[in-house]
Amino acid sequence: MEWLRMAARGAAVVAAMTCVAAAWAMDRPSSDAVLAGNFGVDSGGGDPRVGDVYEGGGVVRAVETGEALFSRNMSERASRLPSPLGEWTAIDHGDGLISLYGRLEGRQMSRLPPVMEKGAMVGSAGATGWSWEMGFYYSLFDRKERRWVNPAVMERRRNDEIAPVIQSVTLRDAQGRMVDATQAQGILQGRRTVFVSVADYAETGEAALAPFRVVCSLNGHEVGAVALEALSARDGKMWIYRNGLVPVKQVYAGALGFELGEVVFVRGQAELEVLVQDADGNVQRVECHFTVE
Repeated sequence: MEWLRMAARGAAVVAAMTCVAAAWAMDRPSSDAVLAGNFGVDSGGGDPRVGDVYEGGGVVRAVETGEALFSRNMSERASRLPSPLGEWTAIDHGDGLISLYGRLEGRQMSRLPPVMEKGAMVGSAGATGWSWEMGFYYSLFDRKERRWVNPAVMERRRNDEIAPVIQSVTLRDAQGRMVDATQAQGILQGRRTVFVSVADYAETGEAALAPFRVVCSLNGHEVGAVALEALSARDGKMWIYRNGLVPVKQVYAGALGFELGEVVFVRGQAELEVLVQDADGNVQRVECHFTVE
């Protein structure tokens, strides 16, 4: 069954992530603030977040030992120009991996030691930069591969047992007509573009977080898969993995969610299956059955 095949592959992805985390598991940057927006969430206009947004106060700590590369303090004359990150710090963890902490309020940032130990205080959650609410911004960048890394790949599992939610599965034909795939029983043969809207509410119960992986198959054959392990920055564009690297503008479709690609329906019976997985390996899926005329 395709379901078993995809589930096995999803388990393999999680197993690989677990091996990485076991060998070198990073801490989360705060035990007090709440994750309000994660890596891969559409921040508007088809522009995904390349890091995690936390809300609330508290101390922000280094996720892993590393060299303090840079610290921007708003009290310093050279740092008084506006910046979307406000007060921020960058730490080099070796092998090209850098952690960035922004929107902080921490005058102690100008006194950071050359080497930051794992768990050392970087600053305090604040409202500097392009932010009006208390919190901070955290991201990971791989300089070697020129890509932003999903922090969930490097962190310990979150003991989350709640599966993501598939909000909608939409089919669009060449004339722009939309069909709700979960409600339709019969459709005309031809080419359709598949859109899937998903969310993971396990962290706060309110914020709609991005999943880790979305897979679509037609009659047992995979036709589209979006992976949010990383987002690449190349040639002035942001790229995402969907059966190969493609510009994010081809995948993020606003209220329709993720564009997973095109499928071709031929006369007869058809089964469209969508599987969504979060970073902890929880899986949700839907099956849509059609009579194609």
